[in-house]
Amino acid sequence: MSDLLKNIDARTRLAGTNKLEILLFTLGTDGRTGRRETFGINVFKVREVMRTPSITAAPEMPASVEGMVSLRGMLVPVVDLARYIGMSVETPREIMIVTEYNGHTQGFLVEAVDTILRLDWSQMRVPPEMLTANMGGLVTAVTELPGDKLVMMLDVEKVLSETTRYDNEYIFKDIVQLPDGDGRVVYFADDSSVARRQIQQTLDAMGVRYVSAVNGRQLWEELKRAAAHAEASGRKIGDLVSLVLTDVEMPEMDGYILTKQIKSDRRFAGIPVIMHSSLSGNSNQQLGMSVGVDEYVPKFEPQRLAQTLSRLLLEGVAPQAQD
Repeated sequence: MSDLLKNIDARTRLAGTNKLEILLFTLGTDGRTGRRETFGINVFKVREVMRTPSITAAPEMPASVEGMVSLRGMLVPVVDLARYIGMSVETPREIMIVTEYNGHTQGFLVEAVDTILRLDWSQMRVPPEMLTANMGGLVTAVTELPGDKLVMMLDVEKVLSETTRYDNEYIFKDIVQLPDGDGRVVYFADDSSVARRQIQQTLDAMGVRYVSAVNGRQLWEELKRAAAHAEASGRKIGDLVSLVLTDVEMPEMDGYILTKQIKSDRRFAGIPVIMHSSLSGNSNQQLGMSVGVDEYVPKFEPQRLAQTLSRLLLEGVAPQAQD
């Protein structure tokens, strides 16, 4: 099983090409619907796949958290993904996917892992509203494989937020309003509903206006509209766009390609770009810098994000009156 993730570090070369590799897995046949769904997780977030070890029950845990396991001296919470999404299954949870992102390590119990699939982000689509509603916002992207097989990418950040309860209001309470914040406009993209909500809360606390999107392609269209408006009205783009904040992993267009588009378009000269990602390792930060990112901030650190935003926004040209 370890061969499945062999040489995973070499996959960092995919970054900046709008490609990704996802580990496919199943959770079992849903007793209510009789369907066996296929899910996926980006291999950048997978540390290892292993047989489920002995799990120790822990008090006061969310219902979907089975308990804790000890991995090389570290206690790791274990989430039963089928129970988390409300599936009724009887298949034993014999496989555990160990994930690492946002500085957290956790285990996901699954029925089986299938294979690693290489795709272009342009093949990943924003899920239809009906699927988003049925899955409680847990699916961030979908793609169809030969044989009418649908693969759903899970919002693992949402799982982490809801099972560890780290997404609390108190982490925003000391954020300071930015002087003339209402004259600044931040454009941001993230496919995770949890991440978008935290970014919005951070910007609201700072008193800064924003335009949001669920992926890089959607934000790129918004930015092009802003540039066209600036040109038609004889204004500077900095009057309409103060800063761009982007996730890395997003369907249709990832954050690396979005940054390349912005930095290669002279209309956006001088507009800072912050990469905001749960893939906070040094290699990912270096890749972000290689495509022109001005700063790299790990996800779910609102105080640090606010400080970085404030510094870059205040370093820019003083905002002018908006239409």
